[in-house]
Amino acid sequence: MMKSVSLRGVLGRSKWSFGLAVVALQAAMLIGCGDSSTDDGAGGAGGAGGGGTTTGTPASTGAGATSSTTATSSTTATSSTTTTTGTGDASTTTSTSSGGVPTGGTPVERHGQLKVMNGNIVGEHGSPVQLKGMSLFWSQWSNYYNADVVNSIADNWDATVVRAAMGIESEGGYLEDANGQKAKAKTVADAAIAKGIYVILDWHDHNAHQHQDLAKSYFREVAQTYKNVPNVIFEVFNEPLNTNNWGAVKQYAEAVIGEIRGQGANNLVIVGSPNWSQDVDAAADNPLGDRNVAYTLHFYASTHKGFLRDKANYAINKGLALFVTEWGTCSADGNGTLDLGESQTWLDFLNSHNISWANWSLGDKAEACSALKPRSNPMGNWTDNDLTDSGKWVKSKMAE
Repeated sequence: MMKSVSLRGVLGRSKWSFGLAVVALQAAMLIGCGDSSTDDGAGGAGGAGGGGTTTGTPASTGAGATSSTTATSSTTATSSTTTTTGTGDASTTTSTSSGGVPTGGTPVERHGQLKVMNGNIVGEHGSPVQLKGMSLFWSQWSNYYNADVVNSIADNWDATVVRAAMGIESEGGYLEDANGQKAKAKTVADAAIAKGIYVILDWHDHNAHQHQDLAKSYFREVAQTYKNVPNVIFEVFNEPLNTNNWGAVKQYAEAVIGEIRGQGANNLVIVGSPNWSQDVDAAADNPLGDRNVAYTLHFYASTHKGFLRDKANYAINKGLALFVTEWGTCSADGNGTLDLGESQTWLDFLNSHNISWANWSLGDKAEACSALKPRSNPMGNWTDNDLTDSGKWVKSKMAE
């Protein structure tokens, strides 16, 4: 059953213009529209199946790489100014950082609608924004697509973004149950809007270029519903697999983004790259023409090390804005020993470049990268006893 959308998370105590209020009200009125392939291990655990054992072994690509890249985390200025507004006894106090960014309110109240500027994802005040959060597991195999879960990670984990990984292929996915999967993603989006955090609507597909017409139809629909709602980000291609041709991915992305922009939606869009969204260097050599696009980079710490940060550095130096919409503390197949040292090296790198991230995954599948133990409460509010070692570690990093 669909829940109504609260505008508190969109407007709250912010001082946004009347025009934005109209946009938010329009979105609320519009709301109400009612794959798992075998993972060869070279990519992400997002390719793993449902509750069963993940097949395949991690590819040697990257696992044996000896190069390394280190980075020192940058520090945000903490000085602030306080402005008091109001008439008579009814006054409002708003604190802002030295960069003019509000320090109070929800994440969306602080940053507003995101955009790409000078190779960074920035908020309405022009300052770089780094979001930290969780990616839900494949929608067709998850019981965690509900408002209570979104509220739990926002309130208890300090998450500022949640990713709805709407599964496309295989049993129960969008190809078999479009309405059911759309409804689950919509529930998460509406909950994030009500809570005032960001949400990524992810077309979680390894072969999206083979389902282009369906993707165009879906993103046309959600762009109509969430047009310029500041919370909502569109991820049009999760992990390109059966193509090593950036040109094919680019052509697909242009077609789908055209549908989004055709609805008048200027929301941030995220695009994958070949080889499980690792070849951001190829995208950097021939980027999309749309200026409000970021490129996703996926890594699993036990498998992907310095060689992949080298690719990321290349893309950053060429001016690409990156968004890590999926990463894990384990091996690329979702299992293996956690490598928390390499995970920290990655997070230091992301922090140094203000790169946002969503950890894989907020699910209870019996695998190393899951944040929850099997049969954890599907309505959230978990104790540390409900969390895996990976979940405990990632939760602690989200609050930093």
